[in-house]
Amino acid sequence: MIGGGGHGLATAYYLAKTHGIRRVALLERGWIGGGNTGRNTTVIRSNYFYPESAALYDLSVRLYEGLSRELNYNIMFSQRGMLMLAHSEIEMELAARSVNAMLINGVDAELLGREQVRALAPILKFDRDARFPILGATNQRRGGPARHDAVAWAYARGADALGVDIIQNCEVTGFAREAGRVVGVETTRGEIRGERIGVAVAGSSSVLAALGGYELPINTYTLQAFVSEPVKPMMDTVALSPGTGVYFSQSDKGEMVFGGGLDRVPSYAQRGNPPMQEAVLSGLLEMAPALGQLRLMRQWGGAVDVTSDSSPILGPVGVPGIYVNCGWGTGGFKAIPAGGTLLAHILATGEHHELSRPFALSRFATGALIDEGAAAGIAH
Repeated sequence: MIGGGGHGLATAYYLAKTHGIRRVALLERGWIGGGNTGRNTTVIRSNYFYPESAALYDLSVRLYEGLSRELNYNIMFSQRGMLMLAHSEIEMELAARSVNAMLINGVDAELLGREQVRALAPILKFDRDARFPILGATNQRRGGPARHDAVAWAYARGADALGVDIIQNCEVTGFAREAGRVVGVETTRGEIRGERIGVAVAGSSSVLAALGGYELPINTYTLQAFVSEPVKPMMDTVALSPGTGVYFSQSDKGEMVFGGGLDRVPSYAQRGNPPMQEAVLSGLLEMAPALGQLRLMRQWGGAVDVTSDSSPILGPVGVPGIYVNCGWGTGGFKAIPAGGTLLAHILATGEHHELSRPFALSRFATGALIDEGAAAGIAH
């Protein structure tokens, strides 16, 4: 298994726990959780439009709900809710459509009016003459943030206890082939052989694809995030504004954690771009002007792989022996348990799980896309 982030660790854990396959080597070029798993804003939710996406992400939420007990490690999953604001009558109609779709898909959701949103998040700007007036919101009460480092360590401890070999500081430099099939990987620590190779390296998926001789329909962009100084509790939910593309919540330590849309300049860099930083900060102040007095403590970026339909790719890539988990875009952290479960199933059986089949690479050839970016109006 290549990649020691959340999806790679979860895959290794479920291979050992669910399928009884314990001769697993997990290879990480740096340290576990040092990539996008540790460079995101940790929001977990399943409020997606299409049935295929709803089933995938709601599996993840359900697994997250029991993960602390299962792994005996507190991941600090705080189900405080996720508000998707509506700023116009048209957006309220779309919000009602989204709620109906989510309920049909078996996902909890509710449509809130302006005063109901105010009761949940009074710090938001409710002025009638605001640039983005708040008319209401959709709400998924089971959504909320968790601790990204805790998730990584929980899966790492669980996988290690089941006999998985976690090898850090081990970079994959190539693939070993025999008779047209990949039979192992070449690394900075020597060759390691395996019947099937899983690849979950968000932000570097195209780099591994070039080494493996296959192509992926992805572009890599930087997604930026920020943390303010800690303050007393004032935001007991997560709020996202489609008008600004900005979302924020308050951490257990009191920090405001927030981010925005993708910086649409393809890059592998894990750092921010000043114009995008300005757009995110100004968007936050449009949502909650009172936060303008806070000092920023940290800013960072994560390199995310984005497909044309804002949905992931799971399964074989056409090169015998290689299977991928990639293309989650901005939704990778929330999908860790589901991504690990499904890739483990594919690696163990050689066949798709019923939930992973719609996300096969072949959909880009057949045109059966799952365009969540268009359905939601925002890539998040």
